[in-house]
Amino acid sequence: MSAVASRLVQAIMVAVLIGTATFAMMRSLPGDAAWRIAAGRYGYDNVNAAAAEAVSQELGLDGPALPALMQWLGDLARLDFGNSLVTGQPVAAEIAHQLGASVSLALMAILLSLLIGPPLGILAGLRAGGLLDRMLLVVSTGLKAVPQFLMALVLIVLIAVQLRWLPAAGHGEARHFILPSLTLALGLAAVNARIARDAMARIAEMPFWRFAQWKGLSQRQTLVRHGLRNVAVPLITYLGLQFVTLVEGVIIVESIFGWPGIGHALVHAIFSRDVPMVQGTALVLGLGFVVVNAAIDLAIRRLDPRGMA
Repeated sequence: MSAVASRLVQAIMVAVLIGTATFAMMRSLPGDAAWRIAAGRYGYDNVNAAAAEAVSQELGLDGPALPALMQWLGDLARLDFGNSLVTGQPVAAEIAHQLGASVSLALMAILLSLLIGPPLGILAGLRAGGLLDRMLLVVSTGLKAVPQFLMALVLIVLIAVQLRWLPAAGHGEARHFILPSLTLALGLAAVNARIARDAMARIAEMPFWRFAQWKGLSQRQTLVRHGLRNVAVPLITYLGLQFVTLVEGVIIVESIFGWPGIGHALVHAIFSRDVPMVQGTALVLGLGFVVVNAAIDLAIRRLDPRGMA
């Protein structure tokens, strides 16, 4: 229960900090917020000073900031995210619609990264210092150094434009998942491969590994019975840190590929000065980090109870 209570307190602190920070940052942005909100509602070609003034009067944008923030925190305590300033729809309903698309994309990216990175890292770790190990170091370092927006553009140009194998954007079909999830997965796989390689090389030097082979177990049997479980612990531990990178990448990748997820919605909400929408989406992403860390702690507890004693 102490672990659950600790996570609950952490979630409450994250909610208050994110809500306050996003509110302050949105208020500090230059420009006319009423004009941006009116443009989000009616389109930039149809907005004028009268429409902006009407929006300002309707929403009370000229009022003091502190009461507006306290009202949002009070609504949050009742699990009410408020309504979008642009669409007028409940923020919770819009996020619920967009979150599924982001979660499916993120899960696909994680799955691809685990299928690509750890197997190569394990093979390299079994023969540390060999040709595969040196090649993997070069490739993983290069992939990690490439910004995700550049990776997305390269994949679009090569696969969608030049080869015409996959669509450059879209949503709703299985083939639309491939390019955005691959963009996210390559950077994650580069790190996963190095973590798996280092863990495997360290494990292969341990006495229990040599003793298992001395008993007559083949390298494959030793890996399956003793190696994979030990390699999985640092991989799962690092997934919590990778979630931050994944959230950042989802925002970029969704915008580039036109993916209708929470990251894409966050970018549009910022441009439209839709403060409740920005607060709601940022809050969901922050609480997602708390949930992922809690799940990782439970997974590690099952894999290696000694480390959680």
